[in-house]
Amino acid sequence: MKFQDQKVSKGSSHISQKLQFEKDKYMLENMQYNMAFINELKNYNKINGNQISSTDKDKLLAQFQLKYKNYRKNWLNINKLVDENYNFKNPLCLDIETASICDLACPHCFREYIVTPDKIMKEDLYLKIMREVKKLEIPSIKLNWRGEPLLNPLIDKFISIAKQNGVLDVSINTNATTLDEKKSKKILNSGLDQIIFSFDGGTKRTYEKMRPGRFKDNKFDKIYENIKNFCLMKKKENKKFPITKIQMVMTKDSRNEVKNFHDLFSDLIDDVVITQYQERGGKMDDLLPEQKEKLDNYGKDNENKKINQYIAKVNGDILISEKRKPCDQIYQRLMVTYNGNVGMCCHDWGAKHCLGYLDADGIKDNEKDLRHVYDNTQKNKKGFELLKNIKMPEKYNEPEKKVSTLNDIWLGKELKKVRDKHNSSEINKIEICKNCSYKESYHWKKI
Repeated sequence: MKFQDQKVSKGSSHISQKLQFEKDKYMLENMQYNMAFINELKNYNKINGNQISSTDKDKLLAQFQLKYKNYRKNWLNINKLVDENYNFKNPLCLDIETASICDLACPHCFREYIVTPDKIMKEDLYLKIMREVKKLEIPSIKLNWRGEPLLNPLIDKFISIAKQNGVLDVSINTNATTLDEKKSKKILNSGLDQIIFSFDGGTKRTYEKMRPGRFKDNKFDKIYENIKNFCLMKKKENKKFPITKIQMVMTKDSRNEVKNFHDLFSDLIDDVVITQYQERGGKMDDLLPEQKEKLDNYGKDNENKKINQYIAKVNGDILISEKRKPCDQIYQRLMVTYNGNVGMCCHDWGAKHCLGYLDADGIKDNEKDLRHVYDNTQKNKKGFELLKNIKMPEKYNEPEKKVSTLNDIWLGKELKKVRDKHNSSEINKIEICKNCSYKESYHWKKI
């Protein structure tokens, strides 16, 4: 097997026995099949009353490819592109929480430790967000955050609406628990650009330990079949999209299952990836004994230095954090909860450091939604038994209680305060940022 570092997600690796999959290259080479481009062609033909010429079609295709190139270039070089006020013109990505409910209770997820509402986003709020996405020409959206997007019955419609509004890159992360034949067909015909499967384990034992069901047992064999059947349906229908990606979090249990994981999916999935464990309350063992010994010995040899952040790569290398650096996320994206609260990144679970509100429902105290989950947990009701360690979320920032636009929030004072702290080496003065496990916000050295 070959391992290649991902361009994003520090410490994570593509694994393959053949040529590594390159998403950006694939997106550019297959732009003529991108539903945003196809919709633009249809609009052109409708407005002009005739078929577009081959010359004009090639020009339009080149424009879409250039838009995508610029989006990716800006993403990878964002810290070099901000202005003197630490602003960048528009978000490059918007993460929209189409569902905050999830049907799993993974021990390495924030959901097991922070109360999270079991809700889905209303269509009228989504349409409102899409109007702003189109106006700002946001090139990328991800239609999930804390929950399982396939639990929203309108998810395929939401994807199609995004493509109708010109979004170049639409993706979802899913656990595939409900990905049956009917839903697979809907997703394949929606225009989705990438589907990312979360599958933590190369064996039945590890997978079912890492991904237990909330409302019913979650079985390795069923989920594997769901993913396999989706991929086979895509192949049978000769679909270029969505790109398929699958990822496994590296823990002590899964580190010796990388080959198994690869062998399960390498003939089905475009991109097989292993990712770093990130501490979200589970305090799981993510190192093999020899890796732990290496890390402990380094600490002892350096005046018993406490090492809070590290990367244990699949090839055995250990990296430790030296210091913080300004985070790219605050210039790349925004997050929107099911009820319209806006947060700055996916590591701020549920926008505890809220930046603003896109809807009046977000301004209302959502204590009722939170309390419903908390009370059901205390009563040990079915579906809540595995959430016994949850606590009510803290509030680290309370912006002015008014409905704002995405642009107002993106260029507003709340996010500017965060950016200013990051760029004056005061990142640890922001409560939600100071212990963040996002690897790209650290400088690293190999030990």
